[in-house]
Amino acid sequence: MGSATINSPVTTPFTLHVIPRDQHTISRKDISPNALRVLYRLRESGFGAYLVGGAVRDLLVDGRPKDFDVATDATPEQVKQLFRNCRLIGRRFRLAHVVFGREIIEVATFRANSDDGSGDREVENGMLVRDNVYGSIEDDAVRRDFTCNALYYAIEDFSVRDYVGGFEDVMARRMRLIGDPEQRYREDPVRMLRAVRLAAKLGFEIDGPTAEPIPRLATLLNEAAPARLFEEVLKLFLAGHGVASFEGLERYGLLQVLFPESAAALKSNRTGALRRMVIAGLRSTDERVANDEPVSPAFLFALLLWPAFCRTLIGLQKQGLAPEEAQRRAADRVTLHQLSTIALPRRFSLPMQEIWLLQSRFASRQRKRVFRTLTHPRFRAAFDFLVLRQVASPEHEQDIAFWQEAQQQNGRELESSLESIHAEVDAEQDGEAPRRRRRRRRRPGGAVSGE
Repeated sequence: MGSATINSPVTTPFTLHVIPRDQHTISRKDISPNALRVLYRLRESGFGAYLVGGAVRDLLVDGRPKDFDVATDATPEQVKQLFRNCRLIGRRFRLAHVVFGREIIEVATFRANSDDGSGDREVENGMLVRDNVYGSIEDDAVRRDFTCNALYYAIEDFSVRDYVGGFEDVMARRMRLIGDPEQRYREDPVRMLRAVRLAAKLGFEIDGPTAEPIPRLATLLNEAAPARLFEEVLKLFLAGHGVASFEGLERYGLLQVLFPESAAALKSNRTGALRRMVIAGLRSTDERVANDEPVSPAFLFALLLWPAFCRTLIGLQKQGLAPEEAQRRAADRVTLHQLSTIALPRRFSLPMQEIWLLQSRFASRQRKRVFRTLTHPRFRAAFDFLVLRQVASPEHEQDIAFWQEAQQQNGRELESSLESIHAEVDAEQDGEAPRRRRRRRRRPGGAVSGE
């Protein structure tokens, strides 16, 4: 492993470590051919070009990167001149996207770690809102967030270049911020979520000094754009490591900032039933992602906000509201309050509410209502949610059995089943002995009160 001392005008001296090909596991056969094309063309045109960031990190831990990013000393305009299939994007962070069919290779120019006075670097209230001052590879390395994301794979000699100790951290499976953690979180509070997400994804431990400020600074997330937080939540929970992400959010005091009402409901739920349900739902989601099965954001948010919905509904029921009215108000109230933190689009919030509101229908055996429920466009998701609720409360067993059977019956068979159920109820009310045990009735609103 070679090394050379580098001096930066804005940081203390640091050391470049060059990890030669025979001391790391990265192979070109595991790199996207399109990324290699971009790297080679930039090199042939006289520019420095490196595979960088998450792709290098993931390749080192035997992962399979979904994206391959390139860092270069070519400006975005120079990159565009080299590739006809290139488009420039972004104002806050100017980038070149080289498009190969459905794959996009993102090419970023080395960023400086200081302000040159041009106005291309802007900081507001400690947060970096614009960053288009270009610099050297050394500058670029120290301004990245985590050491594991500041590794550069050089195509000319197949070495890995490390300016901040990232290679050692990856080998130790350690998440460590570059620079002063508190300052870096204040620059961009979403880095706290990235720390949790990457640690969950990679199975890394967050380094002590990197972890320490997170609970203290968690409320800074309230300054982040709600639309950006929505995207971050999807990355946390729909990438196959939702359970570990949830546990990380709990551990570092971030859950109560992202989902304040659900966090409060989970804390007050003494039996832990609601948390067991959330964990079970996230575990199921992780399994679906692993099997390349689709996962709906509407179902995810129905799960994450269910504790808040339950708690709000119980409060409204205590005020004497009719069950259906209380459910509608609870759904609207929880959704509205959550929107102040996370911008949940209506195309997801409306199906989420339908999943909740359908839960009370599963106790009904009225003919019209049963057939209406079965044909509801959200029936399947709502039924899956009902099955999930069995983790929190065993009282849903009979409803699950009924609706499982109902889905397999044709119209005539289902009508016959419903007639039998009603005949048994009528016989019991007339004082006759029913042929089988009558299904226990729940009190109004009981669809959630037992959880």
